[in-house]
Amino acid sequence: MFKNCLNKFSFLDNKLICHYSTTKQNASSTKWKSVVGLEVHAQILSNSKLFSGSSTLFTEPLNSAVSAFDASIPGTLPVLNRRCVEAGIKTALALNCRVNPVSMFDRKHYFYADLPTGYQITQQRSALANKGEINFPVIVPGKSKSYRKTVRLHQLQLEQDSGKTLHDDSLKRSLVDLNRAGVPLMELVFEPDLETGEEAASLIKELILIFKTLGTCSCKMEEGALRVDANISIHKDGTPNGVRTEVKNIGSVRSIAQAISYEVNRQIEIKNNGGEISNETRSWDAESKRTVAMRDKEVLQDYRFMPEPNLPPLRVDLKGDLNRADIVSVPKIKEEIPDLPEAIRQNLMDKFNLGQDPAIFLVNETVLLDLFKNILQALPEIPTKLVANFLINDLLTLCNKSNMDVEDCKVTSEHLTDILKNLHEEEINLNSARILIEELQENPKLTVSDLIAEKNLKQISDPDEIEKICLLAIEKNPKAVESYKAGKGKAFFAIVGDVAKMSQQKAKMSIVVKKLEELLKK
Repeated sequence: MFKNCLNKFSFLDNKLICHYSTTKQNASSTKWKSVVGLEVHAQILSNSKLFSGSSTLFTEPLNSAVSAFDASIPGTLPVLNRRCVEAGIKTALALNCRVNPVSMFDRKHYFYADLPTGYQITQQRSALANKGEINFPVIVPGKSKSYRKTVRLHQLQLEQDSGKTLHDDSLKRSLVDLNRAGVPLMELVFEPDLETGEEAASLIKELILIFKTLGTCSCKMEEGALRVDANISIHKDGTPNGVRTEVKNIGSVRSIAQAISYEVNRQIEIKNNGGEISNETRSWDAESKRTVAMRDKEVLQDYRFMPEPNLPPLRVDLKGDLNRADIVSVPKIKEEIPDLPEAIRQNLMDKFNLGQDPAIFLVNETVLLDLFKNILQALPEIPTKLVANFLINDLLTLCNKSNMDVEDCKVTSEHLTDILKNLHEEEINLNSARILIEELQENPKLTVSDLIAEKNLKQISDPDEIEKICLLAIEKNPKAVESYKAGKGKAFFAIVGDVAKMSQQKAKMSIVVKKLEELLKK
């Protein structure tokens, strides 16, 4: 029974757990291709629920944002929230979907303790929109270049959320909070066009940017405002897709990449050892970084779909010529769509002559984009590539080293403007600029000019002073000098490196190179 495991075992709730690598794959894994499809549940940014006037605030006290309809009191009826319909249409248009002139609501029956009606109102059979497509950049950690990926969106549907069950292990009982019951959701069902966890994570990043740009979802995954299910299978080239597993409710962008990578490797390992994949639902354990079986799906669950009798067909105006207050106009919503992330990237490339990858990084980190624009507004004469490269290569690196988000960085736009002004005017060099942002992160109340003076970070540009340092370096490195004069060009850089070291990385390198060349010719 243990042949499919990679020699690592542990116990969880008295059950033996097999561990599989999330990164390294068996040498024969190259024979396998992975197929990934995502289902995304995005909470619509609305003050009230999909079919009632109850609040959707995450901070409401338990069971306080519950109307009679949410609690399924007999005689109550649903009233569709217009704001949710408009948000769904706006999102569908941004994802290049075909908005349907008529969509229908269904009852999807299943029993959960936190679903008082015993069914969920959704749009399973006739959705708000279909046949969308999104093209997005994929950034793989450790790889220098990004690449493009296109994924098809099968449908976008409106539906209500269920409540939340709280399990108290010490008292051995479960409690129900109905605050989320009826919270408005958009479910986005993507075709299985993805192959890796990194592609899935990049897709979610792009969706988050689009949702936030449109103002249709807060995307606060820690509050359950964005939840992701992944359907994963493997197969060999030229054969049909294999048996798939579903990993439910993945709670962060990084976990999406990790969970899918782990599950792909787990399936490959099982198949390579002669095992079979079970059609099952699994969950992602972020602490142990593995997927854990929840329930099998061999028997198809019958949800007993039926039309929602208390809601008429949802009709929208596709041409904008009905001029009726009770029907949502699709052309009017289309006019409200702002520039989306892809258009902003293209604008950065066209207007500021940036490459594709810098544009991707700036748009993906909205704080960096704001800093970029603020710095260029204050310093219109500064090269745009200098600003972009410093923000991406240096400020972002500082944040990653400190394990913090860019928005939590204490280095302000004013600090960065002063640093880049000094860097552009060659008062300091890049090494000193890096020291400055590290110091300002620790002491944000200090000024750049004070720190330059206090830490003696000003660049050495005096030719006479640099010549003295060069002469010392030449005297210190007779073998390198001899090699350079014998035609070995690499020896020159050893002497340059020693000059930089002796000047505490402050000597202006263009003058250093020129002076060394002059001195070594003598």
